[in-house]
Amino acid sequence: MAFLYFLGIFVGMLIPIQTSVNSRLSQYTKSSFYASTISFGVGTVCLIILNLIINPQMLAPSFLTHQDINYHWFIGGLLGVCFLTGNLLLLPRLGAALTVVITVAGQIIMGVTIDTLGLFGANEQSFTLFKSVGIILLLIGILLMNQIPKDKLMGKSNSRLYIWLIVGFIFGCAPPIQTTINSALAKEVDSSFFASLVSFTIGTIALLILTLIFHKSLKVHRSHEKLGQIKPVYFVGGVLGMAFVTSNIVLMPFLGAALTTIVGMLGQMLMGVIIDHFGLLGTPKNKITLRKCIGLVCIAIGIILLRLF
Repeated sequence: MAFLYFLGIFVGMLIPIQTSVNSRLSQYTKSSFYASTISFGVGTVCLIILNLIINPQMLAPSFLTHQDINYHWFIGGLLGVCFLTGNLLLLPRLGAALTVVITVAGQIIMGVTIDTLGLFGANEQSFTLFKSVGIILLLIGILLMNQIPKDKLMGKSNSRLYIWLIVGFIFGCAPPIQTTINSALAKEVDSSFFASLVSFTIGTIALLILTLIFHKSLKVHRSHEKLGQIKPVYFVGGVLGMAFVTSNIVLMPFLGAALTTIVGMLGQMLMGVIIDHFGLLGTPKNKITLRKCIGLVCIAIGIILLRLF
């Protein structure tokens, strides 16, 4: 069981790296949607290769014609795109810290709700007092890790702020639902890799449509005035995303929606702190503080309470 936690934390640590790589790629595509489309496309190609090696029979037309194509085949990939698009909408309106806090709150609450009610085919788990304390500690830890300027919440100039907070919370509910649905699909087809391929394929198609609507160009510039020539490493974001999504599908039946989501978030925050502290991936140095350490401890205790009680 300990291995599953380490796996969840490890793949979670890949996400900040993926975000940084995709951000660099977007400088050459001049579009976040197009950079994400390329990232999803690379992940899809890698998953096709993996399935050709592991599950070649599943890529045959005869396999697909015998499947009961239901909402599990489409919703997972679309929810991933919704969350990505939601962050693009929220970031300029709420700022980075508030976007993280409100979407993470949505992920935690929805993950616990899925486990408690057994939604989308998840195993039902009882809700206890200790779990409620764990959720509170998790939210406190998230707040400590992401300092929010007071004027964001106290200022009266932005009358739409609380509407966007509600929207952000709703977008945050998407990842736990996506993981649960993808896991249900994996159970149907008896393959986590094929379920991940379906999710990535749908996501790639949806993002390509959004790119053509909003960007209307599929050109990738080979050089950037500040970053120089484009590098092959800027295209590995899809591989990291593939590892994250596929691992979550594997973890979901063992940890449940809430814990799968939370250990992944812990990994993301750990890597975020490391990147900031050492100034990695071209980011300015931002030393770790006592506040952030206390936040990580609160999150760790919250995870323990959710798991043991």
